Amino acid sequence: MTTPSSSSVSEATRSPREVFTAISGLVVGMFVAVLSGTVVSTSMPVIIADLGGTQSQYTWVITASLLATAVSTPIWGKLADLVDRKILVQLSLIIFTVGTVIAGFSTDTNMLIAVRVVQGIGVGGLMSLVMIAVALIISPRERGKYMGVVGGIMALGTIGGPLLGGLLTDVWGWRSNFFVGVPFAILAIVLLQFTLHLPKPQRDTKVSIDYFGIVLLAVGVSTLLIWVSMGGSQFDWDSSTSIMLAVTAGVAIAGFITVEFFVKEPIVPMSLFRNRTFTLSVIASIAIGVSMFATSVFLAQYFQLARGATPTESGLMTIPMIIGQMGASIIIGQLVSRFGKWKGWMLTGAALTTIGVSLMSTLRYDTPFPLVAVYMFVLGAGLGMVMQNLTLIVQNDTPPRQLGAASSNVNFFRTIAGTIGVTVMGAMLSTSVATYMTDALKGFTPTTQDEVDALQHLASGDVPKVTQLPDTIRAIVEGAYGHGIADAFIIAIPLAVISIIAIAFIRNKPLSTKNAAEQLREQAEESVIEVAEAEVGASLATGSIRIAGTESTTPSTGSVTVLEREDREPGR
Repeated sequence: MTTPSSSSVSEATRSPREVFTAISGLVVGMFVAVLSGTVVSTSMPVIIADLGGTQSQYTWVITASLLATAVSTPIWGKLADLVDRKILVQLSLIIFTVGTVIAGFSTDTNMLIAVRVVQGIGVGGLMSLVMIAVALIISPRERGKYMGVVGGIMALGTIGGPLLGGLLTDVWGWRSNFFVGVPFAILAIVLLQFTLHLPKPQRDTKVSIDYFGIVLLAVGVSTLLIWVSMGGSQFDWDSSTSIMLAVTAGVAIAGFITVEFFVKEPIVPMSLFRNRTFTLSVIASIAIGVSMFATSVFLAQYFQLARGATPTESGLMTIPMIIGQMGASIIIGQLVSRFGKWKGWMLTGAALTTIGVSLMSTLRYDTPFPLVAVYMFVLGAGLGMVMQNLTLIVQNDTPPRQLGAASSNVNFFRTIAGTIGVTVMGAMLSTSVATYMTDALKGFTPTTQDEVDALQHLASGDVPKVTQLPDTIRAIVEGAYGHGIADAFIIAIPLAVISIIAIAFIRNKPLSTKNAAEQLREQAEESVIEVAEAEVGASLATGSIRIAGTESTTPSTGSVTVLEREDREPGR
């Protein structure tokens, strides 16, 4: 028999200062992960133009990173249930940092695409492992306030990244976008090395990794996202290429699901879906993911194309969104930790998200900015209330040994749904804008050479530079983009309603006051006790009991030693 070591006990019990220090390193790592994907969004047209890339390559630069992040997220999460989590966190940071530095020195677009894949793999690890580490350190009851801080940092990186990217590009050039996160990554690695102490997974058998499942997942998800993101633009939906991609994705995903039922250590344990909390949280995460991704992608386009703002100005205009999301995430996280109540706040957040996307669907190019600010604040507050708490309640209702898989898969489905949703919304935007422009330009006769040139540029399908258009055409273009972006948000409305329904049916389980490390230690102690009781029962049935400190010559087929407690006096 073995007993939990003192090291495991010390790992599970930390002072507030130790917790704060460890969380600081994790939060810095999360900020790096989010910032890497958003800081280049406003400068990407400049990057592609400078490297001589095509529109197809532009799409691949975005898609490659998303693919790598989405596919690697559940893999990192499963590895966290099998091997040392601290090493995994540091490894993901190192992979991200190496990819980021190389990306800053890219000499052509193909090189940039390749290193963005490396970046995406590192980001996938950070997005899932930070949540897992927090769960191991902090109990669900106390976790709300820390998860609120993490959610606020994600909001800052998601919405503030484009503003920072625009400023860096204007001042130091686009390459600085890739280097800005490196100091934060190095700081996070150093902090984690000296402050983060996580319990190692307790396993009685040799580690078994589902390599076949990894390959099927990578092929299925990658092919699906390529099909959705490029269909209708790079190839027709009814073309042979489209059919081949759809069939390949379907077969690979079906094969992956089948394999997961039979392998020893599945990447996505199908048993998780028997947990109602996990399944409903995944459904809600899908809806929230679409709203979150859509906001980060289309708000910048709205301000630049429908209101004629510069990249820096568009970043400043998103401040109400940042305040709403960060404020709600941090404040509600504190309230959840103080009172232990989460369901009412999450239902309120889902309702605010629904109201927010509904209001966003009414936008026009001339909507007064104070109203737009209110719309953004409402949507941001709703997302802030729900996003991190979904991970919290899943962790609260998941066995500690499946913590990594459950946490990472909530993020995985949110990323996949967000990517697909934004792609569909983008396709709808393109169609709507073309329709609105065509209708508005009927009967329009150009009177100057500038108007003729502008119409020719619009006919090419390229995204226009609104500030350089003649006033007569600029008003038409801004009106088309304002109305088109509003139409795109209509898709998010029914999904937001689904999130309300899903959250309403999640079991209102009280938040545990023990962290995952403590739960694992208790399970180990219970296992030791069960083994001891079984041995005692077997000895009573087949042999004799020997008291420590005495000798017995009675033959037996089995025996168990009964140890006297040291704090008892002899004879009592």
